[in-house]
Amino acid sequence: MQQTSGTGRSRSILMLGGTGTIGRATVAALLSRGHKVTCIARPKSGIGRKFTKDKTQELLQGTEVIFGDVKNRDFLAKDVFGDRSFDVIYSCMASRTGEPKDAWAVDYQAHADVLALAKESGVTQMVLLSAICVQKPKLVFQHAKLKFEQELAESGLTYSIVRPTAYFKSLAGQVERVKKGKPFLLFGDGTLAACKPISDPDLGAYLADCLDDVSLQNKILPIGGPGPAITLKNQGEYLFKLLDREPKFKSVPADLLMNISKVMDVIGKVIPPVAEKAELARIGHYYATESMLVWDAEAEEYDADATPETGSETLFDYYKRLVEGKEKAERVDVAMFSD
Repeated sequence: MQQTSGTGRSRSILMLGGTGTIGRATVAALLSRGHKVTCIARPKSGIGRKFTKDKTQELLQGTEVIFGDVKNRDFLAKDVFGDRSFDVIYSCMASRTGEPKDAWAVDYQAHADVLALAKESGVTQMVLLSAICVQKPKLVFQHAKLKFEQELAESGLTYSIVRPTAYFKSLAGQVERVKKGKPFLLFGDGTLAACKPISDPDLGAYLADCLDDVSLQNKILPIGGPGPAITLKNQGEYLFKLLDREPKFKSVPADLLMNISKVMDVIGKVIPPVAEKAELARIGHYYATESMLVWDAEAEEYDADATPETGSETLFDYYKRLVEGKEKAERVDVAMFSD
């Protein structure tokens, strides 16, 4: 039973990252509950900057869309907060690749600028989509996210910091390659890491719940979809079963990615842009070897049972729709595996 704050009133909400799949699902959930939503979007948004202004407005129908660069503080001050007032800030925004410059510019600085302007203008609440991997930080983007999480928690605003386990879209990269007869790729034996994937609509509804459910406020909230936790091998096994084919796996050493990053770091001393790309290999290694579940620091292990669940849709439900052609997966900017 949802515990509400008792207001039940329509709120004016500023949404960051509304053009992504999770952002759009969250916008839909907020609109369905009668809230007024304003979104910030780039003139060309989406994966690969493929969305025009018209397409963005179509995707975010029912909202006011302000086009501009969220990393530009002057734009935020003048064109967003200058003549508008908001009750709540929502952010489903994240750096696209996790490369160091992008991570600090988006995961930290853009959020920090919005938070400062929000406080000045009288905003009282913020709901932030973060990531469960920040609980064991080894990567630049994780440290950038953590720095902003801390500033939000200390801001005086009512806050909800939501840390999802894994997204369907990030686990769908091998569906097409397997349909074409290629092997399903594993790191090691495919059991190095596990997660409880969550669908965009289920996560969007959970984020919307944070607006009024006091049990979800002023807290860090790890969240996954319906269990049990699944490994990469589990995903492959189900996909072959769905396609009625004999399982065909190919193993890739997880350490290969770390070795690649070390080579790129050396090259990066001569060619700086290569050093930035080395972080992508480290990100790949992290996701190949670390579970997206609650980390028990005392026991020094991931705890699937301690990882909360929400929603009803499973990753395998999503795989079934992809295989049957009822849905098409949106590509992510950086894919570990693809067709």
